[in-house]
Amino acid sequence: MCLAVPVRIVELDGATAVGEVGGVTREVSVMMCPDAKVGDYVIVHAGFAIQLLDPQEAEENLAIFREMARRDEDARKNARRRRSDD
Repeated sequence: MCLAVPVRIVELDGATAVGEVGGVTREVSVMMCPDAKVGDYVIVHAGFAIQLLDPQEAEENLAIFREMARRDEDARKNARRRRSDD
C-alpha cells in the first residue's frame, strides 16, 4: 500500500523544499513539481512532491488524516482500558 500526504511548502531552495504537516517538517524534493512555491500544497510520496494540490483539497485530506489519527488513539485507549479491567 502506498501513502501520499498533503504537505505545505514552507521553504524552497532550488529543487529541495522544506514541507510541513501537523507541525512536523521534512525535506522534500520538488524536482517533479518545478512550479511549486512557498505556501503551496503538494502531495508527497517517499520524499518526493509528485503533484501540486489545491489548498481546499489539501485541508480536506488533512482533516481526514486527523480524524483517522483520533479514532486510532481512541481505539488504543479503549483497548488499554479493557485490558486493565480484566
